[in-house]
Amino acid sequence: MANPREKEFLGQGLAFPLQLNARGGLALVAGARDIEQAIRIILETQPGERVMRPEFGCRAKELLFAPRNAATEGRLVEYVTEALRYWEPRIEVLNVAARLSVDPDGAWLVEISYRIKDTHDERSLLYPVVIGEAA
Repeated sequence: MANPREKEFLGQGLAFPLQLNARGGLALVAGARDIEQAIRIILETQPGERVMRPEFGCRAKELLFAPRNAATEGRLVEYVTEALRYWEPRIEVLNVAARLSVDPDGAWLVEISYRIKDTHDERSLLYPVVIGEAA
């Protein structure tokens, strides 16, 4: 259960993906878990997908058919960093790094290190992004 103070400072939102709680209502998440889900939502949304907020999201999907090289890696890091700094004001992005997955599926693994501003809690998240041509 989330600390009430954490909920107050960091907020709460609907669980993603949508799910029901034990009483049949929509499940909520709070605090650091809400922030982690918000990061995933930002990364999974391509700008233009939301009608009422067309600029929301991360441009990583623009790299869908980009080659698996250093230039693509640099753009991917830039797009993720830019999106998180703009759309998630509750965190300070410390570092974003990308590396190719060992699987031949064209995936990049993006490691995001961030600090929650209100609690100074440092966290990291590993997020797979499937782009590029398979080796």
